[in-house]
Amino acid sequence: MLFNSYTFIFIFLPVTFFLYFYLNRIRLTEASKGILVVSSLLFYSWWNIDYLPLILLSIIFNYAIGSSLARQRVKTGISRRMLLLVGVTGNLGLLGYYKYFDFFLTNINYILGANFQLFHLILPLAISFFTFQQIAYLVDSYRGETKEYDFLNYTIFVTFFPQLIAGPIVHHKEMMPQFANARNKVINYQNIGRGLFIFSFGLFKKVVIADTFAPWANAGFDLSTSLTFFEAWATSLSYTFQLYFDFSGYTDMAIGAALLFNIKLPLNFWSPYKSGNIQDFWRRWHITLSRFLRDYIYIPLGGNRKGEARTFLNLMITFILGGIWHGAGWTFIFWGFMHGAALVTHRLWQKTGLKLNAVIAWFLTFNFVNIAWIFFRAKEWSDASKVLKGMLGYNGIVITDKLQGKLGFLSDYGVQFNSAWLCGLNGNNFTPIWLIVIFIVAVFFKNSNQYLEKFRPTYIHLIFIIILFWFALTNMVTVNTDFLYFNF
Repeated sequence: MLFNSYTFIFIFLPVTFFLYFYLNRIRLTEASKGILVVSSLLFYSWWNIDYLPLILLSIIFNYAIGSSLARQRVKTGISRRMLLLVGVTGNLGLLGYYKYFDFFLTNINYILGANFQLFHLILPLAISFFTFQQIAYLVDSYRGETKEYDFLNYTIFVTFFPQLIAGPIVHHKEMMPQFANARNKVINYQNIGRGLFIFSFGLFKKVVIADTFAPWANAGFDLSTSLTFFEAWATSLSYTFQLYFDFSGYTDMAIGAALLFNIKLPLNFWSPYKSGNIQDFWRRWHITLSRFLRDYIYIPLGGNRKGEARTFLNLMITFILGGIWHGAGWTFIFWGFMHGAALVTHRLWQKTGLKLNAVIAWFLTFNFVNIAWIFFRAKEWSDASKVLKGMLGYNGIVITDKLQGKLGFLSDYGVQFNSAWLCGLNGNNFTPIWLIVIFIVAVFFKNSNQYLEKFRPTYIHLIFIIILFWFALTNMVTVNTDFLYFNF
């Protein structure tokens, strides 16, 4: 089920909300938890009920191991370390089978000249997110950082529908105390106002902004055989903005939906395109994934405690694994490699003691991120090569014929004028206007979470919510696409 659907907004969410709080009001707290679990599993199954047993088996497996790890001594006779290894291996095995097995076979066939049949497995929805979330739970249980809860509570932790499909990736220790808090079982009208505010913000970001850029990015990457200079830059920037507003829009809606139930999800985005260096970018982009990679991969590898060379190696391993987590393809691996190499370069630059002008530092960071997203988006190396060649002007420069009167002299330098100057991405004269406007919004305006911090239940904010919600609902009539991170 999509957040940006009439079914979710007008049926699923209000029905779940009223049932949950009604059962709490008449003190049927276990029943209210049951309703939340059933609703969340319905939300998950809406896409494909065939994978419902998979997530249930994953929950049972991890709960059993996590509960054992939470005790001081394991009764089974195996060491706690071995039990943790079994749990983590089981999770990675499940993820590896569904997400990477065909990729593995494809590469084996290529290297050995073999002809193994591919399984053509359909990626179960949210498997990357609920797998990482449960791995974190097992490690936290091993470290003694989680309290033991019953199975129903654990199932809520994993399946809570606002964060189930695409995060934020949450920790057991930051979620379950909120569900256990008696004050959170009563309707909080301030949280309803804040939740509707940020949900409307996210819905607008998704269906009005991100989905406007989606057709241009898709056409440029997937349909065009070649791109001119401005077509290629418009393609790459369209995806850069589509991805940010799509995923941050989803996160805003997740935060908003959770607030209706008095649950506060962790921050996941903080104006990443304002970053002045690559380290700052990863402190602002997909914050909960960055936290997971740091706490459960980078630091266990040794972090920065074992010398400079080892630190650089740990960074590269961490981000290559981050690339692999996003998808089964060499372009994802290369994207992770690029970011790992950029972080190593940043650390080396810091050692020189030199400082770049803030604007230049931002310019380099933004363009690096934009170019790296090309490999993240490209389905094949040829798609990435096509866009990069166009950005370098390999296929010429074409601009709108409306400027020929003033810029006609540029034809002497090979510039062409054409009314269909953005046809390679099915764009039009409004495409560059959209790019400029959204660039200004992403780089110079406050983000949605900053506006949420200042939210007060006033008539101005009410009007603002209505306007955002109305524009989003109007756009949903013709546009209703999946969120990009559903693919990961």
